[in-house]
Amino acid sequence: MLRITLAILLTLVAGAASAQYPARPVKLIVGFAAGGPTDILTRHMARHLTEKLGQQFVIENKPGATGNIATEYVITQPPDGYTILVTTTANAINMTFLQKSAFNFLRDMEPVAGLASFTYLMLVNPGVPAKTVPEFIAYAKANPGKINFASGGIGSSNQLAAELFKAMTGTDLVHVPYRGNAAAYADLLSGNIQLIFADVASGLPHAQSGALRALGVTAPTRLATLPDIPAIAETVPGYEANGWYGFAAPKGTPADVVAKLNAAINGGLAHPELAARFAQLEAKPLEFTPKDYGAFLVSETERWGKAVKASGARGD
Repeated sequence: MLRITLAILLTLVAGAASAQYPARPVKLIVGFAAGGPTDILTRHMARHLTEKLGQQFVIENKPGATGNIATEYVITQPPDGYTILVTTTANAINMTFLQKSAFNFLRDMEPVAGLASFTYLMLVNPGVPAKTVPEFIAYAKANPGKINFASGGIGSSNQLAAELFKAMTGTDLVHVPYRGNAAAYADLLSGNIQLIFADVASGLPHAQSGALRALGVTAPTRLATLPDIPAIAETVPGYEANGWYGFAAPKGTPADVVAKLNAAINGGLAHPELAARFAQLEAKPLEFTPKDYGAFLVSETERWGKAVKASGARGD
């Protein structure tokens, strides 16, 4: 009888805590360095959530291991809605890419909401003579092992975008990982690195200035906002490598807390001001229910798993 009464009391207390959520600041954990696209988009949403829910939503950057340091940290936190992971394509990739992991992302996280989807630009240093994707493929085949490509880290989605390109074109390109794309640009601009698949937000200004040359986009068709840049798929049929961001909480986070966060996030995605900011970054709002976001994560894990296997890339 005592146990039953205690269980009821604990349920009531948990319910009351959920109803008052959030009663203190909430941490949004970003697995990449400040200043990158993940960080920038999250900060836009954090400001909206702070205004909407009446508590500070604070960004905490925990870069390293292509988001795995941040993911493992969040998984170990109490499932109370006060520590939320900013999920990325890397989470889906790592399910197949990494040979060993202390956790299972799909099993140990509670899907909350989507944030945005994005595409990559294939950018080369002007020292590379190719001006089109077909010319680049021909140049790479004539110079096997001599073209270095940068990525935001081992297992990052832009590494896999390049690895998939390698596999589908039969080219020999050398991977050089960095701690985030921002760190790679100095070497790319100087010519020490010849190639990167970069998010449009950070890469387009370099292409517009002439410092780098844009050869293609990784979306299946041309972007309406960049109609003069071909889709890589026009040369390499079936090629596609888009990415995304979202939110997840530790497994066991109360459903009403997840629902409250989901409603607030989706409200932000529909807000004209936030939508305009996303558009400036070439990011498309990604609106999901928690259930649908969970299904999306499963399908993306399968999709990127095929890309990992096709590329032959592996992580430790």
